[in-house]
Amino acid sequence: MISTGRRVLMTGGAGAIGSVAARALADAGAQVVVNDLLDPAEAVGRLADPRISYVQGDGGTTSGSRAIAEAAEAAVGTLTDVVLLAGIVRTGGLLEQTEDDVEATFQTNVVTSLLTAQACVQRWKALAVPGNLVFIGSWVQDVPWPGIAPYAASKAALRSLARSFAREFAADGIRANVLAPGIVGVGMAKHQWDTEPDYRRRASRAVPLGALQTPESVADALIFLCSPMSSYMTGSTLVIDGGAGLYPMDPEETADGDRD
Repeated sequence: MISTGRRVLMTGGAGAIGSVAARALADAGAQVVVNDLLDPAEAVGRLADPRISYVQGDGGTTSGSRAIAEAAEAAVGTLTDVVLLAGIVRTGGLLEQTEDDVEATFQTNVVTSLLTAQACVQRWKALAVPGNLVFIGSWVQDVPWPGIAPYAASKAALRSLARSFAREFAADGIRANVLAPGIVGVGMAKHQWDTEPDYRRRASRAVPLGALQTPESVADALIFLCSPMSSYMTGSTLVIDGGAGLYPMDPEETADGDRD
């Protein structure tokens, strides 16, 4: 029970990765509050765990993020950890990405995380208590992956944001780190793996360990970051990607651009 005594808010936590991670945190002893946009009945059905509280709301505005933080505290008490998982991806080549695609990606992936982190840090500072922010990044924050350029850029921005929170609030006992998964075998990635031969070829070659990542492996890393074991970490990125980040380009290409 390495997370006993932790009170965790997870944004975007009713999806395939978040629901697994929320249950794993509860198993590890944490009190967990999940926030998402879904109707409460649908979200509770997805989470499938009476130990997990649910707060519906959009953290994309200052008032919305503050309401989520207040509701989470009402459910479990003063938060110790905030996991910023909410995010979307719009697929398409760089010349196909529309203004709406880019704005929606940055609004959800960056602005919502920024405002939610602000709301929680303000509460920690007002109470003079420590806190821990975990931003969910991605291996593509460092390695471009075809078809999701705005998503990759938003995750790079998120890493910079996390490091800024870490630098500015370390003296207050408030930490901020990034968890960067690889290609997780759920949602869009799983759909593309199952239905798009070219994607499956590229993805299988890109991961040295040879398989899509499980959401359970993301949950394991998150438990570490929401436990005393990570207490000396701040401004850091924990990459759990099966080695995908080892490649600076599509691994079928050699340094001179020729195919192997």
